[in-house]
Amino acid sequence: MDADRATRLIETVLRCYPARWRHRHGEEAAELAALLMRDGTPAGSVAWSYLAGAAREWLTPRPGRHLTAVACALLVAACSLGVSAGLLASAAPARAASTSQARGRAHCRPGSPGPVPGVTPATGRPQVIIWEAGHGRSC
Repeated sequence: MDADRATRLIETVLRCYPARWRHRHGEEAAELAALLMRDGTPAGSVAWSYLAGAAREWLTPRPGRHLTAVACALLVAACSLGVSAGLLASAAPARAASTSQARGRAHCRPGSPGPVPGVTPATGRPQVIIWEAGHGRSC
């Protein structure tokens, strides 16, 4: 391959790199390719190597605004799911409350009134019976 054609091939392959990379490393990469070809490395081999490097540059994520925005969005989503899960978990004891009557004699904490089955006369609303953990009895 003649020198002009090899130079054009390398220049074409270097254009495959992102602009930010070309501005920073383009001249140095062209000089390195010229030195390699002068030492006997085939131009096709150098071009293939640079083409693989260009693909790697495009596919490797770089930290920046877009990545930061995505990371923030993922963090917000994870926190939202965590808060939702926490609220659902804290609501579980409320589902354990029952409006049904207690069976048998209730075991109540000292100073608390005993259970009154059915409807509370003062309010006319159903009485909520709360079960204590481990006792299987209501208060």
